[in-house]
Parts: sequence; structure tokens; C-alpha cells
Amino acid sequence: MNTGRLEAFSDGVLAIIITVMVLELKVPGPGHDHLSDLWHTSRVGLLTYVLSFVYIGIYWNNHHHMFQIVDYVDGSVLWANLHLLFWLSLYPFTTAWLDESNVAVTPTVVYGVNLLAAAVAYYVLQQRMMRVPDGGDRLREVVGDDLKGKLSPVIYLLGILLAFLEPWLGLVPFVVVALIWLVPDRRVERYLAERRRLAD
Repeated sequence: MNTGRLEAFSDGVLAIIITVMVLELKVPGPGHDHLSDLWHTSRVGLLTYVLSFVYIGIYWNNHHHMFQIVDYVDGSVLWANLHLLFWLSLYPFTTAWLDESNVAVTPTVVYGVNLLAAAVAYYVLQQRMMRVPDGGDRLREVVGDDLKGKLSPVIYLLGILLAFLEPWLGLVPFVVVALIWLVPDRRVERYLAERRRLAD
């Protein structure tokens, strides 16, 4: 089956996740109309929202690129994709808890576990897609060793462990992973550019 419906469904779910997250942000109460009020009321919420928004953006970007390489999928890919969307759909909950707790130990650890679980789910999806007959071999060639994909779970685990010592310190590795993935995968970009060139 082709990837169109899966991509459209995934895009819709990710858009809803972002919408739900932004609705969790607190607005300063009546009479509090200065920037300092916004910072006092919403600073943690804004920071955690930005981090989670960046993560959703990274997943959307990489998901989009991956489905540019593989043209057709099977049932196992559909289920692996739902598995990924399940963990991503928990981002609004874990982000809100992180905010409400003012970055306490348990919510920070749970947030880190959510990030780790989504990374593992993405890896599983990628592995399933590498096995589809039409395009899996191309994806395997483009992704190659995938050092970032293998390194990220290790950094998440470091963040989870650090959160037990100091929750704010635990967030640092989570930010580092986001920064690592902000730069689009050059191999995928090169492959797609070459594919467009050959199609012209």
C-alpha cells in the first residue's frame, strides 16, 4: 500500500499534539499585563513547551524524510507508526506535568522516559521500513550507521539518571539531543536532491 494515508494521519496527529500542548500554557491573570508577569507565571511552561515543540518538529521532519525514500509500506509499518504516535501523543501530558511540578524529580524522569520511548519507537519504525520490499534497501543505504539514532537513547538515559540528582540538570541532556537533531540529516537531504535531479 502506498504511504499517503499513513502520512496524512501522522501529520494530523502531530498537529493535534502541538495544539494540545500550547493550550496547556498558563496566561497571567487579570491586571498582570507586563512581560515580567508573563515570565513569572509561564516561564517553566514556555521553556518546556519550546523543548517539546522542537522534539515534535524533529520527529515530523525525519518522519517526512523517511517516507520520501520509501514509497510503499506493509501492515507492520502501520503498527510501528501507531506505536510511535502513541508515545508522541503523551508529550502534552508529560510536558504539562513537568511544568505543573516546576521541574520536580519524578515528572522530569517520566518526561525523559517518554523521550526515550519515542526514540525507541522511531527506531523500530525505521527498522520495519528497512524491510519493506519497495524502498527498504534505499532507506538502509541512506540511513547507514545512524550514529545520532544510536547515541540519543544513551544521552536520554544520562538525563534520566541526572534527574534523580537534580531535575534541572537532567533536562540538559534532553536539550543536547534536541540540538543534535535540529540539523537535518545531510545524507537524506543529498539523496532527495539527487532523486529530484534524476527525475528532471
